[in-house]
Amino acid sequence: MDTTEEHESDLQSQIEEVEALSSIYGDEWCVIDEASRIFCIRISDETQQPKWTVCLQIILPPEYPSSAPPMYQINAAWLRGQDRMTLSNSLEELYVENAGENILYLWVEKIREFLVEKPQSAETDGPETKRTVTTEEIHDYDEDEIQDYRLLQVGANQSADFISSTSDDEEMPPIQHGEKITDRRSTFQPHLAPVVTPKQVQVVLNKLHENKKIASATHNIYAYRIYCEDKNSFLQDCEDDGETAAGGRLLHLLQILDVHNVLVVVSRWYGGIQLGPDRFKHINNCARNILVQEGYTDTSEDASKAGGKNKRPKSKKAK
Repeated sequence: MDTTEEHESDLQSQIEEVEALSSIYGDEWCVIDEASRIFCIRISDETQQPKWTVCLQIILPPEYPSSAPPMYQINAAWLRGQDRMTLSNSLEELYVENAGENILYLWVEKIREFLVEKPQSAETDGPETKRTVTTEEIHDYDEDEIQDYRLLQVGANQSADFISSTSDDEEMPPIQHGEKITDRRSTFQPHLAPVVTPKQVQVVLNKLHENKKIASATHNIYAYRIYCEDKNSFLQDCEDDGETAAGGRLLHLLQILDVHNVLVVVSRWYGGIQLGPDRFKHINNCARNILVQEGYTDTSEDASKAGGKNKRPKSKKAK
């Protein structure tokens, strides 16, 4: 079989696999960009009130499944350190055992199995559990604890590699930086980029971390919302980066303002004095200011009067 025939066979296999997954998982399955073969599925531990949920974002390369693995990203703010590595390693093992075959169903069910077993672990009581030592009291972090957004590509004959560089064929969205807010020696600064795929989210985050000042921030909190046209719904996620509950509050702001296809990152440099709840006010004010600055919503006064029903991005921003 020549290369063209092999790619056609792979594409047909992908189409059949996606149709099957859509039928099996229903609304949990979401098509992000069909032409680019980008998909997402939300997986929970199957209880009536799910305690653990992750969002698995998938990119299917032209060579999948015959000779290349899917690229994937696991989004879950609570999934950190050893738990994240354990789950990633289990997916790698599944791929190696089934190289050349369709793997997505096995991956989804392996993640679900991980979530079902997770509550039995004594390591944590749940994703909303607060840390014993707050991030305002200590700001030296283990690297594994804060890297919560790496895109992985699993090789058939090699270990999973963290991809930290920009793909040559992925367009870098323009990144805007907003005005800083300083309070009691803590400084907050927002950053914003238009995004339409999960891969672009990763690209922007990697680019921001190339800036030494941003990389050295005590916290880089982020949230994004991507509109899924086929489902008339949103792919959205957030990250606290050690500032407990900050990512969820930031995502809630994006939801209230009804902004589409945008990533907002707020960097905080801790100044040694605890701010209490004021830190959340500054994070959201930074985010709102840059959204207004870039035309994603009305002014704060107008937004308040509109009850959160705001403009979509201006055409110059909706690239």
